[in-house]
Amino acid sequence: MGYVKTAMLMAAMTALFLGIGYLLAGGGGAVIALVIAAGMNAFTWWNSDRMVLKMHNARPVGPNDRSGLSEMVRDLAGNANMPMPAVYVIDMPQPNAFATGRSPNNAAVAVTTGLMRSLSREELAGVVAHELAHIRNHDTAIMTVTATFAGAISILANFALFFGGRREGGLGIVGTLAMMIVAPLAAALVQMAISRTREYAADKAGAEICGNPMWLAAALQKIAVGAARIDNPAAERNPATAHMFIINPLHAHKHDNLFSTHPATENRIAALRELAGQGAVRPAPQPQRPRSGSGPWGGAGDTQGPWG
Repeated sequence: MGYVKTAMLMAAMTALFLGIGYLLAGGGGAVIALVIAAGMNAFTWWNSDRMVLKMHNARPVGPNDRSGLSEMVRDLAGNANMPMPAVYVIDMPQPNAFATGRSPNNAAVAVTTGLMRSLSREELAGVVAHELAHIRNHDTAIMTVTATFAGAISILANFALFFGGRREGGLGIVGTLAMMIVAPLAAALVQMAISRTREYAADKAGAEICGNPMWLAAALQKIAVGAARIDNPAAERNPATAHMFIINPLHAHKHDNLFSTHPATENRIAALRELAGQGAVRPAPQPQRPRSGSGPWGGAGDTQGPWG
């Protein structure tokens, strides 16, 4: 059902974009809008991952890092039957994470140092599994396209002030001003709805990848508290990337309202607890500790956070 809803929302975004082009310049305007959308999406398709990682000053982690993060990502990617993505770390006290990339073969997972300090080994595995689910489900590509559409719709709506009333049968000043306000708002609502739909799906798939829904549920609770308390300056400078994070890095939401980029954390936790109660997820192998024995996850039962 999540994929059907996503397809419907994507169709609504496309129709809104073409509709604005038509209102601006008739059938020719719709064609021009389609060409613009294709060009913008082509650019972001090939460059979005590098752009986002650079925005957040993410640094690559090698396969032999002493933290054991790369080893964990590799093990969980194997559980998900997908290629191992590139691994990045962001020097940021706010606990959070995101995935990016146009396909499972060209993807990256980025986690903050705050996340690594705050979570246990199992909780971190749940977060990584969630991000791998986004990659496997091609959510990173979907969200890149929708973000591009939303930006293009805002640009077209602003053009309407200059060109909307100049053709025969134009909208007029009142209609043009209304479109300038309503169109970007509608695009943002569709983008947010797609994001929320994909978060629930990634939570479920992530629980299946790591083998225990409660690992992710516990992680979400900690991340929500930390994200509400600790600022993320890079995300504040680039709010268009907020929907990519596992928890909204800008502010907390108590309800699944129209203006939230993420579902309410308590709703996500409740869904994971229900999944655990159903016993539908079969245990997967636990992520291995670093072979050296001196890595971040310490001994069994560590509840203070692996990097604390």
